[in-house]
Amino acid sequence: MEISSEGIKRGHPDVLADTIAAHVIAEILDREAEIGLDVFNMPHCGLEVFLGKGFCLVGGEISTRIYVDIERIVRQTVLSLGYGDAAVGLNGHSMGVLTAVIPQSPDINIGTRADMGKHREIGAGDQGIMYGYACDETPELLPLPYVLVNRLMRTFEGCGNPVFAPDGKGQVTVEYDGGKPRRVSKVLMSNAVDYRMVTGSREEVEAEARKIAFDCLKEWVDGGTEFLFNPTGEWQAVHSCSAADSGVTGRKLVCQFYGAYPGAQLGGGSVVNKSPEKVDCSAAFGARYAAKNVVAAGLASKCSVQLAYAIGIARPLSVNVNTFGTGSVPDEKLARIVAKLFDFTPKGLIESFDLLKGDMYRRIAVTLFMDDFPWERADRAAELRQEAASE
Repeated sequence: MEISSEGIKRGHPDVLADTIAAHVIAEILDREAEIGLDVFNMPHCGLEVFLGKGFCLVGGEISTRIYVDIERIVRQTVLSLGYGDAAVGLNGHSMGVLTAVIPQSPDINIGTRADMGKHREIGAGDQGIMYGYACDETPELLPLPYVLVNRLMRTFEGCGNPVFAPDGKGQVTVEYDGGKPRRVSKVLMSNAVDYRMVTGSREEVEAEARKIAFDCLKEWVDGGTEFLFNPTGEWQAVHSCSAADSGVTGRKLVCQFYGAYPGAQLGGGSVVNKSPEKVDCSAAFGARYAAKNVVAAGLASKCSVQLAYAIGIARPLSVNVNTFGTGSVPDEKLARIVAKLFDFTPKGLIESFDLLKGDMYRRIAVTLFMDDFPWERADRAAELRQEAASE
């Protein structure tokens, strides 16, 4: 059996769109913090970013007490990711920037403020169903194909070879035996090539890409691992990013969330372009936090946590746990324990995970997991074990 996961570099146009939105929210949070920021006066943001050839459109809703220069943030973000010349697909200096931003709907706003609305609480910014997942395949308690393909992406981003332009994505295929990962059978790397920097042949560029890939995956590759680089035979940097493919926020959720690993479902919507009362963002992290702690506690080797919300209501309508037959206690019991021990309200999640800090948004624009985020801690494992033993 083989399982594959896809990953994307930060220069991919969809990820670039996500990053622009996240950086706008980050600066809003930074500026709001200067005048006093908490969950009761927080800004409310839901942004969409579209990248076309030579231009960027930022639209959506922002309700805030301060002003930020969106055009400046767009250009700074684009330039910081290596796009300063049309020869690599986009030029942050000369690109056009359009904005179409309005305040948050008052009908939504009354549900997200404790001093307004029907329930007098900081309710969920929208209805939705979010999933969190964990398994014991890796120290990160994430699926191995997902961990490896993200390692591959970060390695190419930091390789320092200007031949490899910012835009790129890849796949890693892991061979399983008896449900356990054994080896990497295939590695696919697609990366735009800046031929202005190439001094050798195409074969030499491919050989360098293979070396970078196999060095970072060395514990799992072997002599039989197949390597594919730019399978069409050509990908010129001048035909990369939004010069060739539009970028849209939220279009790479499968890559960001568990890499399409079987059993790790995708719910909710895009994450990094929303302020954290939107449970697409905060509850996605809360569900991951709960699932990881269940696995860390030794109560299951695989765990999926589902949270369902109604707009304007703080507590989830339902909490479901699925351990795929690997749990040491029944899933129904685990669901009761998780609902009891974890605060899944927007206020609880925002405060637990420090989601009103701008730097948090700058970081999640790169990766949602596999970092020292608060939701990546396994600090509730002992409590879960104790509760499971006593209930």
